[in-house]
Amino acid sequence: MNGDTGSPAIGIDDLSFATTEFVLPHTELAEYNGTPIGKYHLGIGQHAMSIPAADEDIVTMAATAAAPVVARHGADRIRTVVLATESSIDQAKSAGVYVHSLLGLPTSTRVVELKQACYGATAALQFAMGLVHRNRSEQVLVIASDVSKYDLDSPGEATQGAAAAAMLVGEDPSLVRIEPTSGLFTSDVMDFWRPNYRDTALVDGRESISAYLQAVEGVWKDYGDQGGRALSEFHAFCYHQPFTKMSFKAHRHLLNYSGCQLDDEDIARVLEPTTRYNAVIGNSYTASLYLALAALLDGEEDLTDRTIGFLSYGSGSVAELFAGSVVPGYRAHLRSAAHHEAIQRRRTIDHATYRELHGRSFPTDGGDYRVPRQTNGPYRLAALSGHKRVYERG
Repeated sequence: MNGDTGSPAIGIDDLSFATTEFVLPHTELAEYNGTPIGKYHLGIGQHAMSIPAADEDIVTMAATAAAPVVARHGADRIRTVVLATESSIDQAKSAGVYVHSLLGLPTSTRVVELKQACYGATAALQFAMGLVHRNRSEQVLVIASDVSKYDLDSPGEATQGAAAAAMLVGEDPSLVRIEPTSGLFTSDVMDFWRPNYRDTALVDGRESISAYLQAVEGVWKDYGDQGGRALSEFHAFCYHQPFTKMSFKAHRHLLNYSGCQLDDEDIARVLEPTTRYNAVIGNSYTASLYLALAALLDGEEDLTDRTIGFLSYGSGSVAELFAGSVVPGYRAHLRSAAHHEAIQRRRTIDHATYRELHGRSFPTDGGDYRVPRQTNGPYRLAALSGHKRVYERG
């Protein structure tokens, strides 16, 4: 089902993710606001959230996630970098250009930034597939990088997080072969948005869940109309996870919509392995779906030749459902130890420190400003000068 008879499949050849320097456990948030911890651990399925240091942002996380991919494969065949984000640092210049510079990629590279809420990385993956199909000697570096930020003491605060996922897309992939059939859905709804004049997002929680479930129906119907696989052919599903329990809501809705039996044990088998990273990182917007994939692949079960469903949702709203199959020998190419290290290396902060970091803002007068050194990561935002961001290797 690769859509090109006689040619090797196209898909994800490598996958690496990075997160932040700091972490706030939900026990700290619960103690501060008097919320029973079960509301977080059981109600939304979240245990901790990654918090960026003052000198971390989507560029530093993106470069940190992508550097191991470039180190392993080299840059000779990477002709395109697509960075997906909804936490953009500039209205004109792609954050990917800064990443391109930090990684020392060749000048003979196209770099672009994509935006459509949490769906953007899937658009980037699909665009990458098309570029590789056009020229199979090329590889495309797809990066999803986001910091989710809501108002303090708001309903969305407990779902915050930050991470970046980097994928190398090419022919004859080592991890996942992506199938060409997709189910698509778009609807103009105001469930979640962030106007240019705001640093934090606005969200209508009930409308957002409703819009997500409407999109589940829409993509599944279109996927069937396009000749997609039957539900029984999928071994597991990776969903966008604004909070991990949302994937369970979405999958139950899909099963119900499809007239399938709702079996709790089977639902847990299908979904729980995909939630292990997002539960302790929080919502990473565009990267969330691909952290779910990383968690699934890094798990203990052998997924060789198994079919995985991907359901990507971005508020506003755009969604896509597609399938991929896991490549034999994939375990030799995983970065499980590095992923666990990225999570374990975070330094725990208390609620007061979190609020201080949350409230920090950069001056807007264009003057010289040195950013305090906090991260121990390989890249950092060092300064602002003349309305320009200055990055450096750690």
